[in-house]
Amino acid sequence: MAERERKHVRVAVIGSGFGGLGAAVRLRRQGITDFVVLERAGSVGGTWRDNSYPGCACDVPSHLYSFSFAPNPRWPRNFSGQPHIRAYLERVTDNFGLRPHIRFDAEVRSLRWSNSELHWELETAGGPLTADVVVSATGPLSDPKLPHVPGLDSFPGKVFHSARWDHDYDVRGKRVAMIGTGASAIQIVPAIQPDVERLTLFQRTPPWVLPRADRRISAAEKWLHTKLPATRAARRGLLWGIRELQVSAFTKRPNELGMIEFLARNHMKKAIKDPALRRALTPDYRIGCKRILLSNTYYPALAQPNVDLVASGLKEVRGSTLVGADGSEAEADAIVFGTGFHVTDMPIAHRVTGAKGTTLAEEWKDGMAALRGASAASFPNFLTIIGPNTGLGNSSMILMIEAQLNYMVDFMRQLDILGGKIALSARQSAVDEWTRHIQRRMERTVWNTGGCDSWYLDAGGRNTTAWPGTTAEFKKVTRQVDLAEYEVLRPPGATAGRAAGARAEVAA
Repeated sequence: MAERERKHVRVAVIGSGFGGLGAAVRLRRQGITDFVVLERAGSVGGTWRDNSYPGCACDVPSHLYSFSFAPNPRWPRNFSGQPHIRAYLERVTDNFGLRPHIRFDAEVRSLRWSNSELHWELETAGGPLTADVVVSATGPLSDPKLPHVPGLDSFPGKVFHSARWDHDYDVRGKRVAMIGTGASAIQIVPAIQPDVERLTLFQRTPPWVLPRADRRISAAEKWLHTKLPATRAARRGLLWGIRELQVSAFTKRPNELGMIEFLARNHMKKAIKDPALRRALTPDYRIGCKRILLSNTYYPALAQPNVDLVASGLKEVRGSTLVGADGSEAEADAIVFGTGFHVTDMPIAHRVTGAKGTTLAEEWKDGMAALRGASAASFPNFLTIIGPNTGLGNSSMILMIEAQLNYMVDFMRQLDILGGKIALSARQSAVDEWTRHIQRRMERTVWNTGGCDSWYLDAGGRNTTAWPGTTAEFKKVTRQVDLAEYEVLRPPGATAGRAAGARAEVAA
């Protein structure tokens, strides 16, 4: 080849957030050290590196939002902030010896499957390489989504997305417009409200907000969790069990969520005394249809005299004037978009070209689909962490990540058993059957029946994001690879005998 020679690795992992670092740890534990982690930025952390906006914190309890193989007995709060979670990921990187494997500033520009060589050819900002297996751990909350707003180019002030917070810009004394009312916005609003001159919140759809049972974790608790690991495990188990018991209401009996709505309304009434403002902040859909948010400070901030709510959303921008869909106007010095991410149309999908010469985005034009959330048809030896229909509405995504890591480890084990130059490609029939099974279960869920339009749904209205079951169920269905769901690929001219024998060996 005319280009510079490509380095070859057994596995290339894309991303160094929870999914990518978890994959690296599990590969090393499996005895696989010939791998690289390709990170587009200059440090690890993924979404917990990128989202550094004021007030950023997790809405899952700390002792559940961490790896089972890397517990942290010294979490500072029930719900830890972004700096603590990012620091945790840095410690995981160091404690498990991952830094030699990480290639920073190595954004993946393209991946192409070679049918003749049975490997992936990658072009990265750090140079080209090839890999037998690619594990994509870019995550759904990595690429911000900005809406098209007429006239935005004419705005003379500062504009940025919450996931790209400009820390060089001082919002103190400024007129700030917050666009969106999602998980980021309800943390940003109370964090900056005391400092800004005026805060205008543009809301398209109000969220359901519940109290946040947050507090400092005492020194005694930290000591106990350090000296007696069983207490830490019990705490994690209790947090997990409570959330597992809640799943049926979300997935099978949404009408049972009425009591939770009652609690949310009471939570609002305590802070919002203005009946008109309460009406504007009260959702008209079933709780859980959109992500349920947790905050003790959001409603009190909205009740402050320097905060205005535009309950019709942002329609256009005319210079420094922002115009709502209801015709109301607000002057602003800065616009902060809290408008979410490319979840159902992940940008990495446009860069991955599979065995048929088509991109993953092209194959997913009618909706994302992957066997057990990991393997897309016609993309051999390509695994996704936090793939289609693996998202959660009420528990820790780290549980789902670890289940998919189990699947990844068994995938590598099957390749070793089969032996030689080998690839596994998910059968289209297996992907289709898995997808039909998921969508049948999805029909009864609150995400499909709750009467809202959420980021769980793709452009066609299909829920390709959430998992319609418990984390225990997902762990069970991803415990091992079923070779009957895959086509075994060998180089052109190789005999199929060895592959058939290997399958028989696995079955035995």
